[in-house]
Amino acid sequence: MKLAYSTNAYTRFELGDALSSIADLGFKGAEILCDHPHWFPGRVQASQITGIKHLIENLGLGISNLNANTANGYYGPLPSENLFEPSLSSADDTDRRWRIQYSIETIRLAYALGADCISLTSGRPGSGDTPTKGMQLFVESLKQICAAAENYGVRVGIEYEPGLLVERADEVAEVLQRVDSPQLGANLDLGHAYLSHESPEETIGLLAGRIWNVHVEDIANYKHFHLIPGEGDIPLSRYFQLLDNCGYDRYLTVELYSYPQMPEEAGRRSLAYLRELLERNPSLAPSYGLN
Repeated sequence: MKLAYSTNAYTRFELGDALSSIADLGFKGAEILCDHPHWFPGRVQASQITGIKHLIENLGLGISNLNANTANGYYGPLPSENLFEPSLSSADDTDRRWRIQYSIETIRLAYALGADCISLTSGRPGSGDTPTKGMQLFVESLKQICAAAENYGVRVGIEYEPGLLVERADEVAEVLQRVDSPQLGANLDLGHAYLSHESPEETIGLLAGRIWNVHVEDIANYKHFHLIPGEGDIPLSRYFQLLDNCGYDRYLTVELYSYPQMPEEAGRRSLAYLRELLERNPSLAPSYGLN
């Protein structure tokens, strides 16, 4: 496993500058925000893809994930907070078809860049009229998306979150069973799992073998605000050990969109804390390339 940093902390930076900063900090990988102000699926030119591909190669960065969880760029003017609409569970056919296509365009971007996974979310509980109807629409949307993902060889990770239609690990497991695609798995956000009051053993046990990327942040007092790792209450070492035990060998991606005013400082402190945490555990250090 390697440590990455999401560009959604760098919403006051151009994408290329954000990636250069992430490499300079010492991270081995980066997650690209597929929303304003970085890449918006369907609006990215071939020359932009080529330029970013050359940049990440020169920087020696891997790509942990393409994050298509939000689509704020759909709106004008931009909303003041992250929205999950239009969603894959929307009862509005036009909105839902737009979000399906947006997700497929993200898959195409991942393929062109050489990234092997994207992430997406379910939308809110009332998007589909009722949660039951919304879940059926979400499953049907994912079947179309996963058909495209299979053609491109790209994995699709569901990110669950408190307050959304899919907000717990057991609900992700149910969706995986209903969609029945080898491309579909989880983009596991440790803060969201913690806020759902799941034990780390329960979370990892339910999703082991189907986790394509892990978001890392900290949470204090069960308030949904992404903190720099080490500044909250999440038992990160316990999660990391369980991930290692189940054979997870992909990225741990620091996600701190909550620090747009200081992304470099937040990233620097996160990396220092995580390296120290992993180095204190002899069984984990080799897995994270720290030896």
